[in-house]
Amino acid sequence: MTTRPRGAPVAAASTAIIILSLASGPVHAETLADAIALAYASNPTLQAQRATLRALDETWVQARSGFRPTISGSVTASYSETRVPALVGNSESNSGRAVLSLNQPIYTGGRVGAAVAAARGDIFAGREALRRVEAQILGSVIQSYMDVRRDQEALRVQSENVAVLQRQLEESRARFDVGEITRTDVAQSEARLAASVALRQSAQAQLAVSRAGYAAVVGQEAGELAPPPSLDPLIPDTIDGALNIAEKDNAQIRGAQFTEEAGRARVAGARAERLPSISLQASLGESGIAQPLHTNTYTRSVSGAAVVTIPLFAGGITSSRIRAAIERNNVDRISVEITRRSVIQSLTQAWSSLIAARANIISTEQQVKSARLAAEGVHQEQQVGLRTTLDVLNAEQELRSAQLSQISANHDAYVAAATVLSQMGHLTADLLPATPRYDAKANFNKLRMTWGWVPWEEPIALVDSARIPQSHEKVPVLRRTPAK
Repeated sequence: MTTRPRGAPVAAASTAIIILSLASGPVHAETLADAIALAYASNPTLQAQRATLRALDETWVQARSGFRPTISGSVTASYSETRVPALVGNSESNSGRAVLSLNQPIYTGGRVGAAVAAARGDIFAGREALRRVEAQILGSVIQSYMDVRRDQEALRVQSENVAVLQRQLEESRARFDVGEITRTDVAQSEARLAASVALRQSAQAQLAVSRAGYAAVVGQEAGELAPPPSLDPLIPDTIDGALNIAEKDNAQIRGAQFTEEAGRARVAGARAERLPSISLQASLGESGIAQPLHTNTYTRSVSGAAVVTIPLFAGGITSSRIRAAIERNNVDRISVEITRRSVIQSLTQAWSSLIAARANIISTEQQVKSARLAAEGVHQEQQVGLRTTLDVLNAEQELRSAQLSQISANHDAYVAAATVLSQMGHLTADLLPATPRYDAKANFNKLRMTWGWVPWEEPIALVDSARIPQSHEKVPVLRRTPAK
């Protein structure tokens, strides 16, 4: 298996950044970098995914609150009246009570630590989901950009074909008037022109469809689109190199790995239900007669306790929860391999499409060159009577067909290259150095010391999480068997 130097992807990415930042068409034309930057900043699907991740960040705060104290207060006022029919008078009483309670967990057996680790794993998986959506949006931008350019070029070819066939029809009519050709030749020219006009109308309709798709994903109508920069510097030399990068950087694989790590933390949390927990509890209470209110006669009570809770028997529910968590984690572990195989399949298909499209570009270039020479020769031979009108029409049709094939081949090669980059995990906004990028970590970092944080929760968390598997942003790379 061919291996690339470790620095090669970095160098390729740097080259692509330079290309995307400097490459541009005419001054009035929109560039692919412009389209990607606009979609990255305004696409509603991408914005919704970012909001979803910010909501997911809150689960870490919610889990972390298990290390923090809880304080509650209650105020009770009561009145009672007792009437005895056989006696004279009634018995009345009232009372008031105010209680302030505090509970501080010291050790939860790892329950809270497991919940925090699981939330962290879910957040890392959510970040990978955002990366996946970003790649999908950027891929859609590239697809729609190339669709519009393809259809613009196709419309240009069809318009040229109509103009050529219009001239051919005028020439045929002139030659018919002087008796050089028959009415059949004129009818053939008329038929080809009518068919060409229909094809031009279809090309206009297809361009309108592609423009609508471009506007939907980018957020504005497509103008004159400049030629896109080459993506070849980002593509590895071999499919093995692409697969190795994908197994390390693909957002789907990394997301599945983080989900599996979160599942392992939940297994540890289920097992922690068997362990004892320790907490400190304190309360302050005042009680007395509510009416008339004389607080100086109120009774004050203060209590404090260290409570150790030891689970002894839960009817088997704890063991059942442990088994269920283990099986769910098994599903997560299997899903990593399922995702890996799916990515390998998709990347292999995209790579094959890229290789085929590149080969088609070479073939269609030669086809266009030869068809153009043939059309010019047939025109000249017609002037001396060696070719018929039908020969000229056929030669023109073959030339237009070759030009359309060349346009499609260039479109398919570029889209396939973008798909390869997407499956590798390298189709990101990092390709646009001048574009402000959304920092998925910034919101999470702001939540680390929000309202409710207490300084002593850190040592409590350290002890409670000692036996809990932690999620890390750098996950193990799955090793793939080298191709033979």
